[in-house]
Amino acid sequence: MEAEGRARAIRGLEDVIAAETRVGYVDGVNGKLYYAGYEIGDLAKHAGFEECVFLLWNDRLPTKRELAAFRDELISEMVLPRPLVQWFKRVPRGVHPMVMLRSAVSDLALYDKETEDNSMEANRRKAARIVAKVPAIIAGFYRIYNGKGLVPPDPKKSLAVNFLRMFTGREPDKMSREAMELMFVLHADHGFNASTFAARVTASTLADMYAAVTAAIGALKGPLHGGANQRVMEMLEGIGSPEDVDDYIDGMLARKERIMGFGHRVYKVEDPRARYLRRYAESLCGSDAALHPYYEISRRIEQRVKKAKGMYPNVDFYSATVQHALGIPVEYYTTVFAASRTAGWTAHVMEQHADNRLMRPRSQFVGKIPRRYVPIEKRKK
Repeated sequence: MEAEGRARAIRGLEDVIAAETRVGYVDGVNGKLYYAGYEIGDLAKHAGFEECVFLLWNDRLPTKRELAAFRDELISEMVLPRPLVQWFKRVPRGVHPMVMLRSAVSDLALYDKETEDNSMEANRRKAARIVAKVPAIIAGFYRIYNGKGLVPPDPKKSLAVNFLRMFTGREPDKMSREAMELMFVLHADHGFNASTFAARVTASTLADMYAAVTAAIGALKGPLHGGANQRVMEMLEGIGSPEDVDDYIDGMLARKERIMGFGHRVYKVEDPRARYLRRYAESLCGSDAALHPYYEISRRIEQRVKKAKGMYPNVDFYSATVQHALGIPVEYYTTVFAASRTAGWTAHVMEQHADNRLMRPRSQFVGKIPRRYVPIEKRKK
């Protein structure tokens, strides 16, 4: 006989409400994204990353004095433990940066005396360390891995701008600074996505914040989540020329292949984040002869897919072009996503710990029961 099913299994947990939150809200029907009630369009125009982090953690915007103090706190925490920097030199060649980041964040727990303290006060301090140190880890690893010296943070610069200058070793121009700041703002939170849910599930066991963020990074790495932006750039480079877009995309559609950077589980209309990144992709690439084809290829892909499938680009699509224009290698794209999303992950971990209940869903068993044990000498293939 088969096990009796008392409930229908929801594949992928689609539309299942797992918890309540004040951190963020995704309105997929109307194409809206909110951080603690503030629409992403307002934040993209007026707020920097630190202001968004403060908002996600405190459910309110900071005063001018609070924001200055918070920015100072974060920049001061960008200094990395010396043993971790030494470890960068021993990472095997060819390792994906997301694998490095997953291990490095877990390693941070070794150097934090408050790792096992899940009080709200300690979690708040650990959250600041994680948000500040993850960008520094990415930049530091990239430079050491490529035989370059570390660049210290500039206390007068924002966290996002510091990341870009610490990564590239150059002082970014105004357009690049704005684009990097926007990237961090737009990726800071996005409801109960796979990585955030992984963080909250881990936090619900009362595991420490480093464990929860490590779990989130593991989930983000997959190509159906944060890893999609890397696949987008690989597609753009594979096409090579704007004139080849139609044949390339038509071939993918004919073979029923997934076109990375399009469609979304929640949004039924255009992802609002893609709208802002499209503008910066155009601005960054427009005046550069070497970069302009990437924007043109992106626009033609968007038009072709929308016409053929009625699908809109998501945040991953134009973030690939923007990061390429900023000088970030393709294998690091998802780490930049992670650097920003630490804001939302840590906010959700603190929220989970503040009113916790262990997440323990049921599964729908579809095998046969009972099955009688057969001694090994009597078994047949």
